[in-house]
This record gives sequence, structure tokens and C-alpha cells, in this order.
Amino acid sequence: MVNRWVLKPEPDPDITKALAAELGVDKLIAGLLVQRNIKTFDQARTFFRPTLSHFHDPFLMKDMDLAVDRLEHAISTQERILVYGDYDVDGTTSVALMAGYLKTRTEPVATYIPDRYMEGYGLSFQGIDFAHDNGISLIVALDCGVKAVDQAKYAKDKGIDIIVCDHHRPGLELPDAVAVLDPKREDCFYPYKELCGCGVGFKLIQALEENRGLEINDILSYLDLVATAIAADIVPITGENRALVYFGLQVLNSNPRPGLWALLQGVNKDQIQVSEIVFRLAPRINAAGRMEHGELAVALLTASDKSKALELAAKIEELNLERRATDQHTTEAALHQIRELGEEDRHSTVVYNAGWHKGVIGIVASRLIETYYRPTIVFTKSGDFLTASARTIANFDLYDALEACSDCLVQFGGHTHAAGLTIKPSNYQEFKTRFEDYVASSLSREMMVPEVYLDMPIQLSDISPKMVRILKQFAPFGPGNETPIFLSYPVRDSGYARNVGDTGDHLKMAVLQDGTGPIDAIAFRQGSALECVRGKGPLQLAYSLDENTWQGKTRLQLLVRDLKSL
Repeated sequence: MVNRWVLKPEPDPDITKALAAELGVDKLIAGLLVQRNIKTFDQARTFFRPTLSHFHDPFLMKDMDLAVDRLEHAISTQERILVYGDYDVDGTTSVALMAGYLKTRTEPVATYIPDRYMEGYGLSFQGIDFAHDNGISLIVALDCGVKAVDQAKYAKDKGIDIIVCDHHRPGLELPDAVAVLDPKREDCFYPYKELCGCGVGFKLIQALEENRGLEINDILSYLDLVATAIAADIVPITGENRALVYFGLQVLNSNPRPGLWALLQGVNKDQIQVSEIVFRLAPRINAAGRMEHGELAVALLTASDKSKALELAAKIEELNLERRATDQHTTEAALHQIRELGEEDRHSTVVYNAGWHKGVIGIVASRLIETYYRPTIVFTKSGDFLTASARTIANFDLYDALEACSDCLVQFGGHTHAAGLTIKPSNYQEFKTRFEDYVASSLSREMMVPEVYLDMPIQLSDISPKMVRILKQFAPFGPGNETPIFLSYPVRDSGYARNVGDTGDHLKMAVLQDGTGPIDAIAFRQGSALECVRGKGPLQLAYSLDENTWQGKTRLQLLVRDLKSL
């Protein structure tokens, strides 16, 4: 797939020069900071050195006082509490966090993760029945619940109170709950809007601690869960989230809980970063809910000893391998369906097969976007309905699109980039047409070409050990603070280029520019570019800076995101 390169606007030269002088760094580093809207010494200090003071007062969140009062009453009277969460990483980490904390203060605490296949996403009637049948009178719903209007009424009729801790966009009506904690509520003036569900849960336990007159230090051990949820849920790593991830990574690297420790066995890294969460932890935690049940993930994340954690992690690894095989087979079937229907040139992808595994359709939607870069929805059969996972591309709001088609839907929920939905089988074709029409009216063909955003052009001679050391301090990287991508041209290969990997999918090079180099470079999944590189003609490289450790030696390498002939 050909990418469209987009060079970010050049940072203001006067601001850049002043910041460089104030910080004692070169203009290249200062320019990268200005691009991130960091323009003063104080802003740079906050960026590079997050502190616990960057955590906002939890009582600034709407309904927080009500949630704390209700939980304190439940704790003091030994009321039965059910901690309820979604089956993905954000939901299961939220449940592990909240249940783990509450069990330090009261005994009767149970957990509940809905069955993906029997109940579906969100607060379910079955879950409420479980609470009622077990004498539970308070449910804390995490990473779900903000649109559970009917379920909240059902619970109230059964004498069950609900506290909602969610981060998804609310509907027109909020559920009738004791408290609805969601920074995206229009009437909530909490200063940071991009918390994940686990983040909202952490703010609740922070408020409970403050209510007791205690310091935040006693709950910092929960931040390994929060950092895992933030990275996995692809929320911006800016503002308060940046501080939460910063301190969460410290816990992950120094004293992670046994479950996360077990999943990280075999990772050959001195320092665990966001990338290890995204590519190692998240797929495995998700595999439990995708292939079996999310309660397995909660059991792992709340395991108290390493031997039990290793046993559960081994089971989850088996499920992850099964998940990989299933999503590969389903992706191939979906691609075949698109070609068979002659839908390669549509503005959207909407596919359906009754036999597709519900646990992998979200992954398959993402895989299809790698081939056909456009908003994608993958449906399968679920009882009397069709259920789907939806994923989108840059510059297209998936939630708005589904809202425009909501009269075709039984229910939907999610956010800009990802969503879930349910429809009646009889509405499938109408929805498919309506969704395509909406996307076609919203997206130009240019917007359907993947973009590679380039921070700035540099010369290979600009790269120095000091620059690499400072760039490391830009981490943690993620949405809102992406790894800097540089553009260098003209460069050429030294003659070293070759395909690497088991099937030759990757490209290894050593590049030169005006007497600088050779510098090692690796281009993953770009093995087909070998002949272009071997021609020794001038190239343009889009890359980030990386370090490769091999046999105890660490060397700088360019991590090539894309390359073109000049």
C-alpha cells in the first residue's frame, strides 16, 4: 500500500530559538518540543519530569462525592459489592484494580465479567440477576455503563445501586445510577477528558484514599494496571495520562504484580516501555475474553503469587496462539468475500459471516484496514442478532457515523476510533448501504490513502548520542506524543541491503549520506523494496531512531517507516 507523506508544519523559529537557549538543547530538539505545544521552560519540565502533583484532584469529577459516600457506606456496613467490567484489557484491568483495592478494606467483594458470546458488551441483565441472586446491593461498573439506561432501571427495581466508572461518550440520557463518573459527560468539568476506564477507576480509589486522609503513595502499586489499560486502549498519552503511564512504567519495571510479571517472561528488554504493553501484554490479556472468558484475565491480574500467575499465563498463552490462528483464517475469508462481491473500490468495508468467531472480529477489522484503508465493520451472528466490531482510519469519526445510522441499530457504543454494534439481521443490507453513503459523503479519496506524518527533515550527520539520549526522555510515546519520525534525503544503501526474517519479509540496510555512515537501518514488512534499494540510486527515508542490542552490544539503527526513490 502506497503511503502519503505529510510533513508537519515547521515550528515557529523564534519560539524554537528561545526554548533551545532556555533549555540548553539544540534547535532540532527544541523544534520537536514546540511541535508538541511545549514552548516554555515550565512546560518542558512538566513534560520531561512528571510528578505526582500532575494527578488532578479526583473530586473535580462530577458525582465523585456521591460515589465515595456510597462506597464508604457499603464498606462500613459490610455490604456485598460486585465489581463489574468489560472483557477487554481496559475492563479486566479495571476490575482487578477496583476489586484489589476494595478487598483491602472490606471482605464481601465479588467480580463479574460478562460473557462475550452470551451477554455481549457492557452492563448486562444477566449480570444484574447474578448480583440479585447473590444478595449484592451495590455494583461498581467499570469501562461500561454510561449508556446502560434500561439496565440501571432494572437494577433499581431489584434494589441494587450502581456506580458507573466509564470513559465512553454518553448517550442523550444518563442511567439512573447513584453516581456516573465519566469525564466525557457534558456537565463534567474534570480538567482531563481522555482517561480510560481503568483511569476513572483509579481516580475513584484516589478519592477514597483522600477521603480517609491518606496520601496517594499507598495506591501507586495499582498504576501498572492503569498504564497497561491506557496503552492498550489507545487513548492519548498526554496530560494526566502521561503522568499515569510514567509512574505505571516505573511499577512495571521495578515491582509488577505477579500476573503482569508472568506475561513479561521472555521479554528481552532492560526497560519495559509502552511498546511491550501494546505488543506483549495487551494481546494476551485480551485473548482470555476473546477465546474463553475474561474472568481468566482477572484471575491472572489478581494472582497473589508467581507460581499461580505462571500457570494462568501459560493457559492464556495457549489461548493467544489459538486467537492468532483464528484471526488469520477469518481475515483471509473476509478478504475473499470483499473480492468475491467486487467491493474493493468502496469507501467502506462491511462484511458478515454467521460462523466467524466473535472474539476476533475486532482484530480482523484492523487487519482489513491494512489492506483496504477505509472504515471497516465486521459482523457475525450472535443469538437472534448480528453483532459487529468497527475500526476506523485517521480523520474519520466512527462514533458519529454510527450515530447517523442509529435508526438501523439495536445498540452501539464506543468512541471515535473503535466501536461495537448490534443489529437485526433484516437490517444488515440497509445498514451497509447507509454506512457506505455516509462514509462516501465524508471522505475524499485522498483521505483514504494512509498517511505517514513526518516531524522534520534532518541530515544523518545531525544524529548524535546526545540527541538519542534526549529523545528517549520524550517517552512514554503514544497517541498525542508519537515517536518522532524524521525525513532524510538523498541517502543511498552501502551495498549491504538484504532480506531478513523467516520468510524474507523485512529489509536490512546500511545507509550513507554525504560521507556520514554507514548507519544500520531495518524496514519491517518492506522486504519487497529490496530491488529499489539495491539499485543504489538516491532514496528518501522516513524513520525513527532506535537502538538494537545484539550479543551484549548496543548500536544505533534507523527504524524505517517508509522509503521512496528520488
